[in-house]
Amino acid sequence: MDFESYKLFISKIKTGKQLPDSIYVHNSALSDIPDELANTLEKIATALEIASSEWNILKLYKRDFKVAFLNYPEFNRYGYPPLQHSFTVDLAKLSVRKSSYEKSDNPPILHRKETFVKTDYDLRPLFEEITAEGEKIDLYENPRSIGFKKNWERLISNKGYFLDAAGRLQPKASRDIEDNVVPISQEVEVERHRTAIDRNQLSQPMQILARHNYFNGDYSVLDYGCGKGDDMRELEAHGIDISGWDPVHLPDGDILNTDIVNLGFVLNVIEDREERQETLKRAWGYADKLLIVSVMIAGESVIRQFTPYKDGVITSRNTFQRYYTQSEFRSYVESSLDESTIAVGQGIFIVFKDKIEEQNFLLERQHVKRDWQQKTQRQIKIRQPSIKKDIIDKHLELFTDFWETSLELGRIPANNEFEFSDQIRRIAGSHNKAHNALIEHFGNELFIEAQEKRKDDLLVYFALGLFGKRKPQTKMPDGLKRDIKYFYSSYSDSIERATNVLFSMGSPELIEESCIKAHKQLESGSLEEGHSFTFHKHYLGDLPPELRIYIGCASQLYGDLDNIHLIKAHITSGKVSLMRYDDWEKDTPLLVERIKIKMRDQDVDFFDYGGRFEPPPLLNKILF
Repeated sequence: MDFESYKLFISKIKTGKQLPDSIYVHNSALSDIPDELANTLEKIATALEIASSEWNILKLYKRDFKVAFLNYPEFNRYGYPPLQHSFTVDLAKLSVRKSSYEKSDNPPILHRKETFVKTDYDLRPLFEEITAEGEKIDLYENPRSIGFKKNWERLISNKGYFLDAAGRLQPKASRDIEDNVVPISQEVEVERHRTAIDRNQLSQPMQILARHNYFNGDYSVLDYGCGKGDDMRELEAHGIDISGWDPVHLPDGDILNTDIVNLGFVLNVIEDREERQETLKRAWGYADKLLIVSVMIAGESVIRQFTPYKDGVITSRNTFQRYYTQSEFRSYVESSLDESTIAVGQGIFIVFKDKIEEQNFLLERQHVKRDWQQKTQRQIKIRQPSIKKDIIDKHLELFTDFWETSLELGRIPANNEFEFSDQIRRIAGSHNKAHNALIEHFGNELFIEAQEKRKDDLLVYFALGLFGKRKPQTKMPDGLKRDIKYFYSSYSDSIERATNVLFSMGSPELIEESCIKAHKQLESGSLEEGHSFTFHKHYLGDLPPELRIYIGCASQLYGDLDNIHLIKAHITSGKVSLMRYDDWEKDTPLLVERIKIKMRDQDVDFFDYGGRFEPPPLLNKILF
C-alpha cells in the first residue's frame, strides 16, 4: 500500500474521533475501517510484534504515512483515562517507536470517549453523560490546554470539583479536607451581611474607572451591591451622578438604568449558583454603556484554608466566598452574558454594551501619551522672518496647541478634533494652511516621527482586537475612521497588516529580535539573550510594535498595568512576567508581587511576597 492509497482509505472512514490531522478509533469500531486498510494494519502489527492486548485505540494520521497503536487500559472504567504507552509506526519505513508513560505523573489523557466508539457500543451512554458533566462546568472551552493530566486536574479544581476513583466529577464540598474535618454538606445559614467592609478610599473597580476618566461628569453610575456605601458617598462629594443599592445596607436605594454599573465583589459572596448568575445578568441589564464586575482571586493554597461548601468555601466569619482564577472568572462572565470582556485588574473585568465606547476605550489604551512638546523645543529651527512666522508669533499659544494636537494624532486634526478650530481657521484660513505654516516654522522631522508612532499605535490596537477575537464593527468612532483613511488604504488593509503581525508572534526569533532592538533603542533594561528582556513599564510605548503586541496580548489576560513597575518578556515560553515593588523610589525596592501570564494556557498566576516568603530586593535597579 502506498501513501496515496492510504489517504484514499482514510478519507472514507466516518467513525471515530475526527480531528484535522488524524482519526482516533477504538478497537471495537475497527469493522468500520476499509477491509484492505484493516488487513494491512493487522499484518504490520503482527510483523512488528505489537500484540492486540497492548493497544485499544488506533490513531490514523491524515497528513503523514503513519499510524499509532495506543493503550488506554482504563478506557472503559475511568472518566478521563491516561495513556500508558504507544507504538508509532512509520508505514513508509516499516519502523516503530515505543513511548511509555507508565511512570509519568503527567501523561496524555482522553476526553469525549463517546466519539471513539460506534453508536451501539454498550458504554456509549455513560461516556456521553461524562462529557455532558464536563460541558456543564465549561471544561472544554480551551481544548489546547487540557490534553495532559495535570492541566486537566488543575482546571477541574479551579472549577470547584475533583475526580473520584472512577474519574467522575464531584464538588469539592463532598470531600473531606486534609485535617479530617468533615466539610459542610448540608445547607447552612450564611451571614452575607458580614461581607461588607468599611473603606477609607475608593474600591479597586472605582479607582480603575477614575483612571480611565469615567468620573469626568459625563457618565451616570449605579453601584449595584454598594455595601455600606463608602464609594457612593465619596463620588457624590465629587459631584458624580451616582446611585446605589444593597439588599442589606441600602434596600430602598434607587435602581435605575445608568451609563455605568459597578458590580463590585458581589458575585463571590453569593452561595447559590442560580442567584449568582441572575445577579450578574440583572446588573448587566441596568448598564447602558458598560458593566464593571469584580470578584476575589485566589489559588488552591488559599482556598484549602477554609471549609468547602457548595462550589466555594465558608470562612471563619461564617460568610461564603467563591474564589476564582483570572481565566475562570473571565470565562464565567463571557459565557453568562455572551459578551467579550476586557481585563482591567486582578479579578476585575469591563463588559461594554456600547460598542463605540468599547472601541474608544481600547484605542485610548494603545494611544501612548508622548511628551512631544519637549522634543519640539529641541528641534525648533530659526528661519528668516515671514508673514507666516509673524502670524504664528502673534498667536503662539494657539498655534502651539494646534501643533501639539497634530503631533498627538499623527495627522491634521478635523474641525471637531481641535477645541479652537474656529479661531485657527479664522487666522490661518484652514487647518491645512495652519499645518503647512507650522511645518515651515518647526520643520517636518517631528511630525514624520509622530505619524510613525501613531501608525504603530493603530497596528497594536487592531492586532490586539484580533487576539481578543473581537467582531469587526460596522460602526466605529469618527476619529478611527479618519485614522484608517489617513494611515491605511482601507479597513481591510489595516486588518490584513495586523493579522500578519499577530501571526508572527508565535516566532521566538521575532520576539528575540524585537527584544534586542528595544534594548538598543532604550539603552535601558536587562537583556538575557535567548531567554528574556526586562524593562520598566514607563518605556512600554517606546517598544517596537511587535513587542508591544506581545506584551499587549499578555495584559489582555491580566488587565491594566498601572501598579506594575517591571515587565519581563520571555522569548521562547510564551510568557510575560509583571513585577510590583513596595517603593520604586528607594535605592533597593523590595518585590511584593509577581504576576506570571501564560499566553499558551490563557491563564495568570499570582505570587505575593511577605510573611513566609521574604520579599527579594532589586539589586540592579540602575539598569532600568
